[in-house]
Formats: sequence, structure tokens, C-alpha cells
Amino acid sequence: MVAALLANVLYSTGFVLEKRALSAMPSVSVRAPLRLLRHVVSSPLWLGGSLALAAGFGAQLAVYRTLPIAAAQGIFVSGLVLLLLLSSRLLGERTSGRERIAVGAILLALLMVVLSLDEGADTVGEDAPVALVLLVSLPSLALGVWLYANGERRAGQRHRQPTTGVEYGVAVGLLYGVSSLAIKGVSSSLTTHDIGGALLDLLRSPYPYLLLFTGAFGLIMSQAALQRCRASLIVPVCTTVTSLFTAVLGTLAFGEALPHDPVRLALRVAGTALAVAVLLVMPKHDAAPAAQTSTPPKELTSG
Repeated sequence: MVAALLANVLYSTGFVLEKRALSAMPSVSVRAPLRLLRHVVSSPLWLGGSLALAAGFGAQLAVYRTLPIAAAQGIFVSGLVLLLLLSSRLLGERTSGRERIAVGAILLALLMVVLSLDEGADTVGEDAPVALVLLVSLPSLALGVWLYANGERRAGQRHRQPTTGVEYGVAVGLLYGVSSLAIKGVSSSLTTHDIGGALLDLLRSPYPYLLLFTGAFGLIMSQAALQRCRASLIVPVCTTVTSLFTAVLGTLAFGEALPHDPVRLALRVAGTALAVAVLLVMPKHDAAPAAQTSTPPKELTSG
């Protein structure tokens, strides 16, 4: 629990620091990844944010060794409250009433998932079939990249409405969902006995390579999206997709059984369905700025 709460603080702080750093940079794009990386690594504020995220990753490894996947995701998503507070205080971002209701519904959905847990009955899975991991991961990565490319195509259209970043958040969330599965796999492989053998087994597994892919592409995609969109919206969407992906598919892949109690099972299913429904109805565009009424020049109105 302590590690999960620490991960929440580190992730929220990291995202807000990166967003603040990106706001002061020239426009970055996934089409120029080297230029993007050159800008971000030259910013001390961004580096501070990335170190906070890296520390959150370390805390996440500890969590996955001691908690079931669904329980861990429920606690991680509670960090959205801290993120919203930080983005309001430090970034000056404001959410609409509809967006606040949506975030509240997401928190309710994930509270239902947490209430569905039973410490005495829930088990921590330690292994997953490689074929099943790849069957889950590869289509998800392809879908995430396609969604992001589709969002980029729409962003390039003339006379488009300002986007809230929901499409970007879903795309990056899918990549980070696969990354969470890989983190779970790595954490299960860590051992203090026969370190050399464990390292060889890890290198033979798909987990390090999934982490490399999602780390590289996730970094580039998330930074470009974070610069264009509000952290207070894109991060909750990304976090929700990641959590649902990991809680549902990770639970199945690692053999962590669903609740046998009908009430707990209903809470888990209903919470998952509610979170998905909220994502589907969230506004896809920001309200366009109101047109200002121009005043005719004085020399044209006199006489």
C-alpha cells in the first residue's frame, strides 16, 4: 500500500513537471522524434519530471510483487485526484462541469473494482503463457499506434475544433497497458536466488522487449500529446485505459481468478463497464473560443 501511494505521488508530480516544461518549449511532433528528444533532455524541469516517473516505475515493481493486478490498478488510479489538484494549482488548467462529472464517474468505477477485492481469496499471479501475452500485446500496440496516427491526421485538418486529447489518451493508454503487463512479468521474474538464471529467463521472455518498445514509443507519443492537450484530461484518460487494460487482460493472462462471490463479481464487472462507458461519452473537442466582436476603426465611424 505504501509503495502504491508513493507511486501515485511520483507519477502525478512527474506528469505535471513534464507538462510545465513542455509548455515552454517549441512545438514538438512524433514526426521529428530526434528533435523532440533534443528539446526535452535539455530541460532541467522535464528531466526532474522524468526522474519522478522513473522512481514511480520502481515503486510499481514492488507493488506488483505483493498485490493482485486489479487491486494495484485501483490504488494507482486514485492518484488522479492528486493529479487534478496539481494541474489546477501549478498549470492553471480548468476542467468543464461535464469533464469533472466524467472524472468523478471514473473514480467511482475504480472504487467499485477495489471493493470487489478480497484479501483472503485474491491471489497474486506469477507467470503467464508467452503466446497469450503476445496475443494480448501485439494487437493492442498496433491499435494504439493507429489511433494516435488517426488523431495526428485529424489535427492536421484545417478548420478543426480544438481537441481535448481523448483519442491521444486512449492510444498512449494502450501502450502503457502493455507496458504494465511487461512490468508485471519482470517483477515476477525478479529473485534473489540464482540471479544469473533468472536474468537469462527474463531475456528469453518478451517482457524486456515490450518494455523497450512501449518505453520508446510511449515517451515520444505522450510528450507530443501532453504538449498539445490538458494534463488534467489526457492523463486521466490514459490512466483509465491503462488500468482497465491491465486489470482485465492482465488478470486473465496471469491467471488471477475473478471473485467467486456474486456481489464482488458484480462490482468488478459493473465498475469496468462504467469506466469504459465514461470513456466513450467523454467530450472529444474543447469548446472553440468565442469570437470577439470587432469595433470599427474610429475614422470609419466618424462623420
